[in-house]
Amino acid sequence: MFGCGIIVIFALNGMMMEKQEHTHPPGDLIIRDYCPDDHQSVVAVWDAAGLGGAERGDTSDAIETSIGLGGRMFVAVAGGGRVVGTSWVTYDGRRMHLHHVGVLPSYRRRGIGRLLSVASIRYARERNVQMKLEVHRTNTAALALYRSLGFTYLGDYDVYIIRKY
Repeated sequence: MFGCGIIVIFALNGMMMEKQEHTHPPGDLIIRDYCPDDHQSVVAVWDAAGLGGAERGDTSDAIETSIGLGGRMFVAVAGGGRVVGTSWVTYDGRRMHLHHVGVLPSYRRRGIGRLLSVASIRYARERNVQMKLEVHRTNTAALALYRSLGFTYLGDYDVYIIRKY
């Protein structure tokens, strides 16, 4: 299981390395593993991006449980330690699901969503499992991103959910 100790660092030019500390040079963008202390900042990103929330079951317990089951959550951290983006990967035992790729509005159009998505795809590829995602058909920016990363439209079913019993 990955934890707060492993941080995947991407400079904006796409170079990657791993470090074992939580520091980074000013101006760098870090893509690292979620830590429980990040939860409020993650929720703030989701609120700003119109993603998830406790009413949809996206609680800190749900995140921790999904990580314990083989998932992973990445956070993008800007200089000063501000969480500016997220990408949540869950695992159902046969494929990984990409959720909640979101970036604060003031940080969009800088490639952060792409870096988060690439980190997530790399995680699935390292485990040799498929990755699936759901995206609203009107989210043209996300659709373009996911297509550019190799996702293809499945198109043979609609998605339904029961949120409350």
